[in-house]
Amino acid sequence: MSNIIWKIKTFDEFTVPELYAVLKARIDVFVIEQNCPYPDLDNYDQKAIHIWAEEDGKILANCRVFDKGIKYDEASLGRVLTTEAARGKNIGRQLMKYAVETIENRFHTSEIRISAQDYLLKFYSEFGFEDTGKKYLEDDIPHTEMVRK
Repeated sequence: MSNIIWKIKTFDEFTVPELYAVLKARIDVFVIEQNCPYPDLDNYDQKAIHIWAEEDGKILANCRVFDKGIKYDEASLGRVLTTEAARGKNIGRQLMKYAVETIENRFHTSEIRISAQDYLLKFYSEFGFEDTGKKYLEDDIPHTEMVRK
């Protein structure tokens, strides 16, 4: 029996334990697991809507979404992760579905731009994202800009 709870909150709606759990998950995946020291606290969390799945207070998947004009001209999403314990259970797909729906419902647009790690291009293409051909290294990890129209 699954006790997964999905939450969608603005920065100001976070409880302190929720914020701590989300930041811990991001550091566990992006900094420790991907061995990538980068400035995770980038002052964009305050402008984002945060979406995550948790079970018994532990984060399973997380991302943040932005309205048009914050990161890109289009709406965008980022910091997409599934924690190690939650992988292979389609929670990442559910997260993406909620992220796209949240952008469409709250920001009234279906145009979304993302910066995708290259190994996930096929994953994002399942949600209508297309490779723009703009490729670059971010923190020594190959990325590609993708857009969903």
